[in-house]
Amino acid sequence: MQVQYLEIVTSDVDATCGALERLHGVSFSDPEAGLGNARTVELGGGGLIGVRAPMHETEAPVVRPYILVDDIKAAVETAKAAGGEIAHPPMEIPGHGKFAIYIQGGIHHGLWQI
Repeated sequence: MQVQYLEIVTSDVDATCGALERLHGVSFSDPEAGLGNARTVELGGGGLIGVRAPMHETEAPVVRPYILVDDIKAAVETAKAAGGEIAHPPMEIPGHGKFAIYIQGGIHHGLWQI
């Protein structure tokens, strides 16, 4: 299992990025429109961490790992069959791959296909 994208949604993007930069000696990118204006940095084993503000007034702060899968449609069906609620169906992000989100036990889980 590999985390392809770790999404942090926060009301204070600058402070969150600043703390992570100082703690880990990294530099975040400028906001990327395709990732909801997330500022990103590469993970050591591949993938990205993205820090962004909520995209609408009802979006709560969350930390959501997106696990790499070979077939996102099959993974969504498996999550659904296991009782997961599909919060966002598979969608392509140009240049990054496809993602989906399901909720199980009150926790947001992401799926990512390159």
